[in-house]
Amino acid sequence: MSAILSLVGWSFLPGLASSWIQTIYYGITIRAGDPKPRPGTPRHEEHRRRIHILVVTAYLLYTIYEADYDLRRRSSYYTDLGVPFASTDREIKSRFRRLAALHHPDKTSPDSAAQSASYFIHLKLAADTLQDVAKRFAYERFGDVIVNWEKCSTIKDFVTRGVLYTTLPHYAVAAAMIYVLGLFGYMEFGKFYRWLILMTLCLFEVHTVTRPEFPPLLNLVNAVMTRLTLREAYLPFQLIELLRKVTLTVYIALSQIGPLLVQDSKTKKAAAEDDEKTLRESLVRLETLSKQIDADAGRLMDMEVAPFKGDPGSISNLQGKMREWLVQNTIRADPMVRDAVGRSLTKRRVDAPSGAKGNR
Repeated sequence: MSAILSLVGWSFLPGLASSWIQTIYYGITIRAGDPKPRPGTPRHEEHRRRIHILVVTAYLLYTIYEADYDLRRRSSYYTDLGVPFASTDREIKSRFRRLAALHHPDKTSPDSAAQSASYFIHLKLAADTLQDVAKRFAYERFGDVIVNWEKCSTIKDFVTRGVLYTTLPHYAVAAAMIYVLGLFGYMEFGKFYRWLILMTLCLFEVHTVTRPEFPPLLNLVNAVMTRLTLREAYLPFQLIELLRKVTLTVYIALSQIGPLLVQDSKTKKAAAEDDEKTLRESLVRLETLSKQIDADAGRLMDMEVAPFKGDPGSISNLQGKMREWLVQNTIRADPMVRDAVGRSLTKRRVDAPSGAKGNR
């Protein structure tokens, strides 16, 4: 699993690229003479996290494009012969005869005879493989490695050979690498999802290579890809190879982007908790100040009524005056009362005889 080992080595590169891009970003967005965020400050660290996520995401998208490009560059027996997946033996044989008439070594110049002979042998192998039912089934699910599998003549032989000696060993090595790297502190983030993805892909591959028809996922991908990009459809072994590389890409994303997103989420959560804590402290201070003001008002009231203690008549008179003052103040402060009094005074001034007091 050299691809998984490359994951560990590549994990140190985005830091250098992020620093370089961050320097360029500050040079473009910050005017000359203005201060730049210093390393270690919250703003600088936030910018670094975002740039790092963009760098890793761009790399991962490129790896997916590169994997698809490699698959298309290597082609397939169907593409080399120029026949569709549903071609019959007669159609494949007829197509091979036309191609053989063009690329047979006897029909080409001496300078290109060696190259034509090699290509003719490749076409002959492709035609023979696709005209054999068992080999055609095995080729569509395991690729051209099946031409080296000896003592395999039936579909059962090819499937047994492929599953026991190709598929299961691949995932056994992958699982061992994940476990060993986990012991050394790598791939700790999202460990559950790593194992879940690996097991899901293994089950999908076993299901794909043991069924007579193409899986629904492959049919869906081919329908979308052929209509949007006008390219050749995938064979099952090509989709499996692409999914393996996409799985590695997801592992890199979990290692590189996952902790940054969690850290950003934790930072926002800590900021929200700090704001909530500050609000609670402010409310506590406000409640304490309110209690203190209430206590001071109580002491002032006690000081005001202190001369009247022990004199029931004075206390009764004071309570009556305070009650009257509160009632009058409440009535006078009411907007409707003030409006009615104002209209009454205005009417009195208008109806008063000339020279009377209060008409001006």
